[in-house]
This record gives sequence, structure tokens and C-alpha cells, in this order.
Amino acid sequence: MMRDRVEEALNGIRPALQADGGDVELVDIDEAQGIVRVQLQGACSGCPSAQITLAMGVERAIKERVPEVKQVLSI
Repeated sequence: MMRDRVEEALNGIRPALQADGGDVELVDIDEAQGIVRVQLQGACSGCPSAQITLAMGVERAIKERVPEVKQVLSI
């Protein structure tokens, strides 16, 4: 199931986010469109580097584990 694989990917990067006082929560998956929506939390939510964290960390980790994901959005 796609949701399980996305959660596994998030669990893989979560310790790094938590080490910086942040976290990430899976909000929604649109399997037909290949879009995952996440919410950056804690220190990550207001961090100037949040978009870099999203693109280089969260999105890359998810796409490596779930190649059918086309886009990861932060809400």
C-alpha cells in the first residue's frame, strides 16, 4: 500500500528533523495524481530552510521509496 511506504520513508528521515526540533506529518495522499501532502511541524514550520528541507530531504526520501509519487507538497 502506498501510504505504508510513504510512512516508512517519513520514519526514515524523522530522526534528523526531530534532532533540529522539527517533525513532519503525513496529511494526505492522492494516489491517482501521485501527490503527497505533508505538514512540517515544530521548528521546521517556520524555518527559512523549510523548502530546502522539503525538496532535498522529505521529497527525495519519499520518491526513493515510492517512485510513483510525482510531487510532495507542504501545507
